[in-house]
Order: sequence, then structure tokens, then C-alpha cells
Amino acid sequence: MKFEKYRISETIKKNLDLMGFKRPTNIQFKSIPSILNGEDVLAIAQTGTGKTAAFAIPLIDMIHREKSSRRSYGIKCIVMVPTRELAMQIGEVFEKLARHTKVKTFALYGGVEQDPQIKRLQAGIDILIATPGRMFDLINQGYVDLSRIRTLVLDEADHMLDLGFIDDITYVKRKLTKKHQTLFFSATISKEIKKLAFSQVKSSAIRIQIAPEDPVSKNVSHFVMFVEMDDKRFFLERFIKDNPGSKIIVFVRTRVRAERVAKAMERAHIDTVTIHGEKKQDERSEVMKKFKEGRYRIMIATDVSARGIDVPDVDYVINYDLPDKPENYVHRVGRTGRGINLGEAISFCSKEEKGLLEDIQQLINKDIEVIKLYKKDYDHIASSPGKDLSLQEIIDEHEQWEANKKKKKKRSSKIAKKKKKK
Repeated sequence: MKFEKYRISETIKKNLDLMGFKRPTNIQFKSIPSILNGEDVLAIAQTGTGKTAAFAIPLIDMIHREKSSRRSYGIKCIVMVPTRELAMQIGEVFEKLARHTKVKTFALYGGVEQDPQIKRLQAGIDILIATPGRMFDLINQGYVDLSRIRTLVLDEADHMLDLGFIDDITYVKRKLTKKHQTLFFSATISKEIKKLAFSQVKSSAIRIQIAPEDPVSKNVSHFVMFVEMDDKRFFLERFIKDNPGSKIIVFVRTRVRAERVAKAMERAHIDTVTIHGEKKQDERSEVMKKFKEGRYRIMIATDVSARGIDVPDVDYVINYDLPDKPENYVHRVGRTGRGINLGEAISFCSKEEKGLLEDIQQLINKDIEVIKLYKKDYDHIASSPGKDLSLQEIIDEHEQWEANKKKKKKRSSKIAKKKKKK
């Protein structure tokens, strides 16, 4: 079923068409009708499957249909998100979908001056996308009024829980005295998330799970190389030089590591940008802009930004460091292979990180394919990253070897079956 067949505003349909959205994804197909019916929804879906549009489309449509003009008389919907980058990203999606409708949307987050934000709120908005910190500041100052809220959306709820926002969520729920709809969206599910979810939605809530047994998108291929910690910079340099023109996100564990890796790449004449929690919000926004526009093709990031990066054409995710929490692996690799695009996630795993690799494999219910490196190849890359040996060629050779192995297995199986028949 195409979006043009949905009972939503023609203006929104035109916006969807301009954004390149022709058919709903699985999560959109299953969520939109229930949200339009005013039901509570508890949805678990992989990152990169179109969760934002799944709730943005029906919410904008409902408010647009009931308004007689663009004038706003109070916030009708709040979308709570855990990070600034995510608030900005979701705000952009809402802005594009609400273009030329009667609906006014606004993304509110910390790290920037609040006066311009207050003016925007005072001018009147319908949908507020917000991080808890800045939102509570402005609630206490009397600039955010919750009395007219009819829909509360909790997005990336698992990360909200990780960051300790459970009390903030409970506080907001207590403030919503009128009957309201609650939409609960998360990329991963756990006992804690289930407990939080069931405490926030009605018992009659529509429950949607997309591929719960596989928390990562099928569009992403996963590989791991066993690389010593001190040698990782050589392997990263080689991979980047082997893939000129590719857009790559490199994930590291800390902000200090991010800057060190950036300096190592600078010494190798590779231009990169870094994004992490120690940067000011305007700096982080500028980094994202440069990366999205293609002015820089290599971005080095910490997990604080893993969920706020929505760039459709990321070719590779490199896990320079494996994440401390296996759930973060899911969000990291979800930055590639988004929508209908294919992507690759390659992890550099040192001896010290093998336990983390096991935890990740347990979470995603599969073994990550190992790229085997012969000692002479490894030593050559680690000691002298020259031009005569391509890391990409090693990966390609490994993939060809795996494909040939599968073909041989099929051939052997056919021969065995023929022998049995005889």
C-alpha cells in the first residue's frame, strides 16, 4: 500500500513524495492506523526502520485536520527524546512533514541560548520535540504549558532509561491531567524497558514488534578483525585510503580517544571531524552539517551521538573501539544501511575487548563474521601502511572465499543426494 492511498492530508502526501517516501516501512504500516485511531502504541523496531515518520505522519495529520488556521493555542503533543542530536534530527523530520500544513513544530534542547527558544514558544506551537533538561527548565519558568497535551511520545525510550530519565518521564505523566494518548518507541527491549513501557501505556495498548529476534537491520553486513589496540590507527588509515569517496563514521569509546584518533589521521593527511559531548552544541551542529553536506567524509564520534546521526548515505561504520554496552553496538551500526540502502559495519577487536564482542554477539543472536588476517598481511599494515597491500582487497578476498565455500557445500550436498538415489 502506497502513502497516496492513506487517509491523510494531501499536503502531507506531497511532503512525503518530496522526501522520497513512496511506501510505508513495516513499522509505519503497523503504527499509523492505530495512532490515527487514538490508541496507545508500544513499538519496538530496529534503528533505521523509519520510527520517527511512523508517529510524525499521523500526529501532524490529526492536528492539521482539526485546526481552522495556523494560529496555535497551546502545545498539543510532546515528543521526549534523550539527546540534543536526536531532538534536532526528529525536529527536522517534523518540519519537513509539516511544511505548508497548519501545524507548527519546534525542537527544544539545551546547550544553546534559551531566549530565542522562549520567543518561539510564546509565538505558539503545536508539537514540541524536547530533551528533558531544557524542557523542565522552561516548565519551571512557566514557558512550557502541559495543560493542553493530548499526546505524549517517548522516543528511544531504552536510552532514556539508561540516562536516568525515568523520574522525568513519571513527572510529565503526572502533569498530564487530561485524557491523553501515549506512544512508546524503542529500538531494543529488556526487562527494564518492558517495566517502563507497561507503566506508561494503557493495558489495551497496541503492541508492535518488528523482527524482535534480530535487533539489527538486515541491510547491514557485519565483520570483525582482531587488531591490537596500538595498531588500530594503522588499520583505520588503510581502510579510509582504500575507500576514497566513501562516507564513514568511526566510533570510539571516549572524547579523548576521538581527538587522539583525529590527530593520528591528520598525521596521515586524512581530514576528519569529531563529535562528542564535550563540544558545544553549536560546534556539534556545525560538524553534523559539514558531514551531511559531504564537506567531510570521515566523522569520529562517541556513543553520545550514536542515536542522533541520521545521514542516509553512510557507507561504513567502523567500531574503532567496541562499545562498553552491547546495546550501543545496535545503535552504532544503525547509522548505515538505513531505509533501503545497504551498509557495512566493521569492528576492530583487541584482546582486551573479546568479552565485549561475545556480549554483542549474544545480544544480536548471531556470530559476527571474522575477517582473517595472515601474519604477513597484518605485520605489513601495522608496521608500514603503504600502497602495495589493500585492506579492502583482503575483505573482498575473504567474502569471495566464503561465497566459494557455500557453493562447494551446495555442490557436495547435490552429489550426496544423487548417490543416495542410486
